[in-house]
Amino acid sequence: MALFDENTTIEPAPRQRMSRRTVAGVWALAVAMVVLLIITFLPTSYVIQRPGPVYNTLGSAENADGEEVPLISVEGAETFPTDGTLDLLTVQVQGNREHTPSWFELAMAWFDPSRAVMPIDSVFPADQTPEERSEESAQMMVDSQHEATAAALTELGYDVGAQLSVYSVIDGAAAEGILEDGDMILEADGEAVTEVSTLRRVINDGDGAPVELVIERGGEQQTVSVTPQELTDESGETTWVLGVNLITDYDFPIDVTIQLNNVGGPSAGMMFALGIIDTLTPDELNGGEQVAGTGTITADGEVGPIGGIRQKMWGAVDAGADWFLAPEANCDEVVGHIPGDLRVFSVEDLDDALAVLDAVRDGGDLDALPTCTAE
Repeated sequence: MALFDENTTIEPAPRQRMSRRTVAGVWALAVAMVVLLIITFLPTSYVIQRPGPVYNTLGSAENADGEEVPLISVEGAETFPTDGTLDLLTVQVQGNREHTPSWFELAMAWFDPSRAVMPIDSVFPADQTPEERSEESAQMMVDSQHEATAAALTELGYDVGAQLSVYSVIDGAAAEGILEDGDMILEADGEAVTEVSTLRRVINDGDGAPVELVIERGGEQQTVSVTPQELTDESGETTWVLGVNLITDYDFPIDVTIQLNNVGGPSAGMMFALGIIDTLTPDELNGGEQVAGTGTITADGEVGPIGGIRQKMWGAVDAGADWFLAPEANCDEVVGHIPGDLRVFSVEDLDDALAVLDAVRDGGDLDALPTCTAE
């Protein structure tokens, strides 16, 4: 039996034409892909913040020669073994003014809770060169180390010999022609002054009234009077200022060296202070647990806000930390954005941070400690 009739011609079915709607859809998709491709390579005006390296202040770090050295070392006092971690967190920035992230990378970052898309001007000011920014960041790191050392040693009962002095006088400021670079400020309106915060308080308590300062210049004391100028910041808050840049010098009774290469900014201050205290006291301050945190610090122990706290919390989780110390001033950025099972505590000063560590170490009532909550 024949399967095919050789005299029969089989013609293919006529090809169906695409509808106008289908054609339009194909063209729209093609155009969209081309536009997306073009946009991908267009410059943007944003950068991406993401979690950076994590450093244990009780551990080691590489110095400028690439050698592993203790992150905190002390000479002139007895030190004690430590355990667990007191981690400081960093933030890395993807992109700069010369090479910004692509639109595709920005879109991916929007959907990654561990990253943040930031306007480039907020990270790289247009009026600041990369060299100036790097120098400023490095200086803030040095200052934070000095303040952390002063805070830690003061907490332990040492006299740190604080001395406030004028680093520079701003042109056209209230203090121009009255104060000079290098002047040491001893008193303000009869109150002894060793901290910038104290001087600011005295000035603002006067609400614009002249401030009488006892200064030391060239080894001799003298009294001068400065009438503060009113300054209004971007939020509309008014303060009174003398118009000087100040530095605090210390005469530390023991030598504390903090070694952390290629990291800048002031945000590690609190964790430096805790690491110094742990190194100089018996037993583990953290009970051998993994604790992370962030925050600036002043010599009198006040903890201040920092940037990139959400990225730092993710960095803490990635490093295996169970506990996190956050500046109270950053709580509005913390609420609703705590990753995983990380337990976050709100701290306003060094005593708050030590109270958390005491509770962690001794199994205390952690529920009784301040946390970041929605108002």
